[in-house]
Amino acid sequence: MDSLNDPYQLSRGVPSVEVFRRLRTQAGLSDKDPEAVALALPNTWHGVVLHHEGEPIGMGRVIGDGGTAFQIVDICVHPAHQGRGLGKHIMAALTEELERRAPATAYVSLIADGPARVLYEKFGFADTASHDSVGMYRVMGASHGAGESGAEPS
Repeated sequence: MDSLNDPYQLSRGVPSVEVFRRLRTQAGLSDKDPEAVALALPNTWHGVVLHHEGEPIGMGRVIGDGGTAFQIVDICVHPAHQGRGLGKHIMAALTEELERRAPATAYVSLIADGPARVLYEKFGFADTASHDSVGMYRVMGASHGAGESGAEPS
C-alpha cells in the first residue's frame, strides 16, 4: 500500500463486487447490477482502493483497450472523508500509471459529474466541447427514441 496520511492508505487493485457497489452508492453515484460489476472488475486496466483504518472508503479505475483508448471511471470517496484531498490522491495514482504505461498517442477520457470537473482539470482534462469534438454517452437499456435524451451518466 502507498502511504498517504495515516490512517489513509491507497492500494492497487479493485474492491469486491459488494464493496464496489457500497462505495458508489455511499458517494452518491448510481448503483450497478452485481452481475455487471462482476464482469467489469476483472477487466480493469488499473485500479486503486482507498482505505481508512483498513476499511475501504474510496476507489478509482482506468478501463480501456490498453493501447489507444482509456477511460477513468468510478472515482469516489465516502462523504465522511471528502474535502481532505483524497480524490486528488486517487486521480494522481491513476494518472501516474497512465503516464507510466499508456502509449503517448492514447486518448484518455472521463465524464465529470458536477463540481468534480475542478479536480479533473488539475490533471490536465478539458471539456471536449472546447475542441472539434463533443463527449457523448448512452446508457444501455434506456429508451433511445428520436428526441429522447436517456438517463444521466454516473
